[in-house]
Amino acid sequence: MELNDANLQTLTEFLRKTLDPDPTVRRPAEKFLESVEGNQNYPLLLLTLLEKSQDNVIRVCAAVTFKNYIKRNWRLVEDEPNKISDADRTAIKANIVNLMLSSPEQIQKQLSDAISIIGREDFPQKWPDLLTEMVTRFRSGDFHIINGVLRTAHSLFKRYRHEFKSNELWSEIKLVLDTFALPLTELFKATIELCQTHATDVNALKVLFSSLTLISKLFYSLNFQDLPEFFEDNMETWMTNFHGLLTLDNKLLQTDDEEEAGLLELLKSQICDNAALYAQKYDEEFQPYLPRFVTAIWNLLVSTGQEVKYDLLVSNAIQFLASVCERPHYKHLFEDQNTLTSICEKVIVPNMEFRSADEEAFEDNSEEYIRRDLEGSDIDTRRRAACDLVRGLCKFFEGPVTAIFSGYVNSMLAEYAKNPGENWKHKDAAIYLVTSLASKAQTQKHGITQANELVNLNEFFVNHILPDLKSPNVNEFPVLKADAIKYVMIFRSQLPKEQLLQAVPLLITHLQAESTVEHTYAAHALERLFTMRGPNNTTLITPAEMAPFTEQLLNNLFKALAVPGSVENEYIMKAIMRSFSLLQEAIVPYIPTLIGQLTHKLLLVSKNPSKPHFNHYLFESLCLSVRITCKANPTTVGSFEEALFPVFTEILQNDVQEFLPYVFQVMSLLLEIHSNSIPPSYMALFPHLLQPVLWERTGNIPPLVRLLQAYLEKGGATIASSAADKIPGLLGVFQKLNASKANDHQGFYLLNSIIEHMPPESITQYRKQIFILLFQRLQSSKTTKFIKSFLVFVNLYCVKYGAIALQEIFDSIQPKMFGMVLEKIIIPEVQKVSGAVEKKICAVGITKILTECPAMMDTEYTKIWTPLLQALIGLFELPEDDSIPDDEHFIDIEDTPGYQTAFSQLAFAGKKEHDPIGDAVGNPKILLAQSLHKLSTAFPGRVPSMLSTSLNAEALQFLQGYLQAASVQLV
Repeated sequence: MELNDANLQTLTEFLRKTLDPDPTVRRPAEKFLESVEGNQNYPLLLLTLLEKSQDNVIRVCAAVTFKNYIKRNWRLVEDEPNKISDADRTAIKANIVNLMLSSPEQIQKQLSDAISIIGREDFPQKWPDLLTEMVTRFRSGDFHIINGVLRTAHSLFKRYRHEFKSNELWSEIKLVLDTFALPLTELFKATIELCQTHATDVNALKVLFSSLTLISKLFYSLNFQDLPEFFEDNMETWMTNFHGLLTLDNKLLQTDDEEEAGLLELLKSQICDNAALYAQKYDEEFQPYLPRFVTAIWNLLVSTGQEVKYDLLVSNAIQFLASVCERPHYKHLFEDQNTLTSICEKVIVPNMEFRSADEEAFEDNSEEYIRRDLEGSDIDTRRRAACDLVRGLCKFFEGPVTAIFSGYVNSMLAEYAKNPGENWKHKDAAIYLVTSLASKAQTQKHGITQANELVNLNEFFVNHILPDLKSPNVNEFPVLKADAIKYVMIFRSQLPKEQLLQAVPLLITHLQAESTVEHTYAAHALERLFTMRGPNNTTLITPAEMAPFTEQLLNNLFKALAVPGSVENEYIMKAIMRSFSLLQEAIVPYIPTLIGQLTHKLLLVSKNPSKPHFNHYLFESLCLSVRITCKANPTTVGSFEEALFPVFTEILQNDVQEFLPYVFQVMSLLLEIHSNSIPPSYMALFPHLLQPVLWERTGNIPPLVRLLQAYLEKGGATIASSAADKIPGLLGVFQKLNASKANDHQGFYLLNSIIEHMPPESITQYRKQIFILLFQRLQSSKTTKFIKSFLVFVNLYCVKYGAIALQEIFDSIQPKMFGMVLEKIIIPEVQKVSGAVEKKICAVGITKILTECPAMMDTEYTKIWTPLLQALIGLFELPEDDSIPDDEHFIDIEDTPGYQTAFSQLAFAGKKEHDPIGDAVGNPKILLAQSLHKLSTAFPGRVPSMLSTSLNAEALQFLQGYLQAASVQLV
């Protein structure tokens, strides 16, 4: 694509179409852009548009498209084509910083993100001048430019907060500090001076305060891994100014908005974070400054209002206190009973209250409420911070804190009892307090695992939780009902089983609640209870105990899915999956009606898949329905296919990328249930499964390979007779996978199934070509994973076609090739093979080479005979060699960049391990003994003399044991 006006015009038109609400206009435009993004100059055209287009909408659209293009394609991945030419890469890096700094803020943000994506891959090695280019801009005095630099630096250095320590990381941070720390400190001091100069100019202050917030964020990132010497030397400058900013209150920066945090709040929140970082990690160096920060933050907490805009500030301030109070040498600051009472009264209790903003979220934004309350993304909520502070204080002062709060809890409950309708929020706070007091350690799997001995959880459950669960009107006081359900869920490992069983039918009733939060919590609580394990590793709650409630459980769960707001509720779907898994054959009578509801739901969500977890559990539930029903009666598989195939066909026709890996897994499951034939409906689909476009997407590869294996297993002969013209396509798939380091093992799975299930004559003409491809790959890039798979394949070939056939095909490619493979690959590498079935295949294959291949006894191959036997005895007796060379760090399939659907394995579509040799060989050691006995009768005297001259003593001893066990001897 040339950089000319015609192309810019074309691109502008297509970008405009991508914003069209009509999918018939939008989709083709998106497809067009996708098709040209591999062309040289494409990114430069986008950059030209975002700089020069007269239309602001097109500029922003070009910026977003450019950022997403960089996100998908910048990273170089082995086996994947490089879509950005080197010339384009150089041009982008040469121009992007300037462009970013001269663009309006909306575009600046997109380009800043793009720089940090490029930086993550190329900085510092391939982009050494990035930092110096940025730092020189600090001197410009233009804060639009300075903030652009700061924003980019922030997105570039943010990762230091969660990277693992490594020498590479240290040297990168050192380089950054050497270039950046001093200019950043100078800029910090200068900006604070400017704030004083412009103290009355509100517009200047807004720009300066956003700079200070970004500088504070950079301080956090650069100090996170370790305390840099530079910052230790300049601690006085930073901490004195941070402290000054914490206590500053400028009327001009106060906002009227109650929801949105203002610049002042954002800056102070970040400073609280910075102080907490130093208090936790560098407490010795920070000690001189700590008392004044504790005082400043305490005053901040006591004087800040309940409005939502202060939430982040208050929660960060409380988190600071929480991190300080659990450090042993700050203990003295909190020891005084009055201090503890004051913290409880002025900080903890007020921030546990259920505010009207929480009530609004509960009713109108239930998804966000659930995410914060259940999934712990409430890191920045006041309640969560107050809870953490309670836990921190309990570390040293459990007794006094519990005593203070018990008084509060009792008075709150007494208030509620006086007038429940008016005072229900008091009970809500009481339950929250009890929960935060009682919980010491928590896991996702078991709920609370360690509880405060001073809180009687059972008594509280019986007196205050159960009455709410039992109340006949499920829609009254929904917040308290949700609290009660959450209590059962959190303390499920602490409450006795009989109380949990008492709760189950009550939770099933709560699935009918109108409140989204309430019925979601009920579904989640049931799902968690159903996963609990009893003493003998069975489920704690048994299908028999669930029998009286089964029908109501399934009814209520499916009804809840129809409630507006819960149409794609992942918690309900997960509870359906878990109920099927727990109840097993008890669900069979209900499946005919339920499968219709599940497929209807699948059809709806496939139109616009937006909830990945919901979709995953939906497919898991489909797999369970199939598995459980067909286990009881395999012939029902046909009725499942009738129900599912129309939806599957639509998904395949519309190329719903997110769902294809799931559809292939469910189809494999269905096909594997059939007895040994392939139904015509599957054969009609077979050619489509070989289309190259399907194999381009990494997420499709594992499930497609499994599906093709199912085809081969059930109908290798059918394919050979009625679809022989598709065999080259099948081998083409193997060829593509064989060339990829990430997916070569999948290629071998396919190849092994072809060898095992296809009639030998149908692939005779291709065999030599297959081996040539494998040898080329061995020469070009030999990895441990490839060699292990290669060994299994060679031995499976030998088991299937015989040792003579194996020797002949090797020697037909190149004379004496058979000996080279034995000597260079099989003998030195066989110890690396892992997996019981894989080892068995290799053992049987090598035994056949040793005892059924005449060339091993009377040509120059004879010298390899004893080392090969020695290697086989090693495979039986020595530990597996799991060493991997240093230069082989495989790319994980999951690690592909961009937004491709990674492969999502369905747990309930699992495949049984398959043993191609089966019962034909029970114990390979006995087989070796019997085969050697047979060989020695054909060549009397030869075998014992070969053994005595060159087999080592230990191996000989093992071999004697095999011969004794098989009751045979060598002649």
